[in-house]
Amino acid sequence: MMNGCELVTRTVRFQNPERIPIDFPEPYGTDFAGMGMSPSPDDRPRKGGYDEWGAYWQTFGFTNLGEVKEYPLKDWRDFDRLTIPDIHDPRRWQGLAEAAQRAGDKFILAGGISIYERVHFIRGLQNTWTDIYEAPEQLGRLVDILVEMNLVAIERYANAGAHGFIFCDDWGLQTRLMISPKAWRALWKPRYARMFKAVHDAGMLSFMHSCGYIVDIMDDLIEIGLDVIQMDQQENMGLELLGGRFGGRVSFFCPVDIQQTMARGNLDEIRAYARQMTRLLGRPNGGFIPRWYADPVGAGHTQAAVDAMCDEFMRINTERMIQV
Repeated sequence: MMNGCELVTRTVRFQNPERIPIDFPEPYGTDFAGMGMSPSPDDRPRKGGYDEWGAYWQTFGFTNLGEVKEYPLKDWRDFDRLTIPDIHDPRRWQGLAEAAQRAGDKFILAGGISIYERVHFIRGLQNTWTDIYEAPEQLGRLVDILVEMNLVAIERYANAGAHGFIFCDDWGLQTRLMISPKAWRALWKPRYARMFKAVHDAGMLSFMHSCGYIVDIMDDLIEIGLDVIQMDQQENMGLELLGGRFGGRVSFFCPVDIQQTMARGNLDEIRAYARQMTRLLGRPNGGFIPRWYADPVGAGHTQAAVDAMCDEFMRINTERMIQV
């Protein structure tokens, strides 16, 4: 029997895993374990207040969500006074060995620092969009600070035994990219390429979370070394489009669409969508990993919906293993 690490690795590399790996809550189980800095420079205060960069957050009590109400870098003239967290602070890294030990034979996925979201948490979204055209050098300097922090984290995690590294940046609106693909390619693509290369050089697999409509940059992400795309939405792009254009070239790590079918569909529709995902996003030799959305209350998911999704994917796995 393949262990969790082998299952995930073989799935991502299209090397015929024995079954589809999963990332579900108890009692269903998971083939993944987490590893992260504590505290992370990317942490958002759960109860509101200031984060390490000086951004002031207002949170919504019943969910993990929140928004920045006060930005620490309103004017580029204050750049040199921006508080930059010390990525080398020893307290951030004290728990890595214990996390690796707890993981056992599961696939250890380590968390990085966003290089788009964190920028607009510091500057504000409208300012960031303006900076792309009016202050690209200053913007690039800020993004590079975040890239360098990730490079330190990649080395630390690899040395601690992590198998994958995930970046989290939501790039899409519902029907298009937040910024022009041209601007993305000029400012962010080479920086992601640098980080993906570092992940691979360290012997890990590259993961990226990005929600919204991101079709316009998927070819670019694959070209520069993305191994796994973690998207919680798919219906705004279409399973047929995603699987047809990108299936077999990148692996998908997804729950049933959290905004549509999972939140609004009935239980039969959730089960049917799970089967569509398996058929359209994956390939016989790998390429698809189902997961759950870890804030079901915030997304409006009932326990019955979570159970229907997990049960259906478990049933699909059972059917596949019987056929083999």
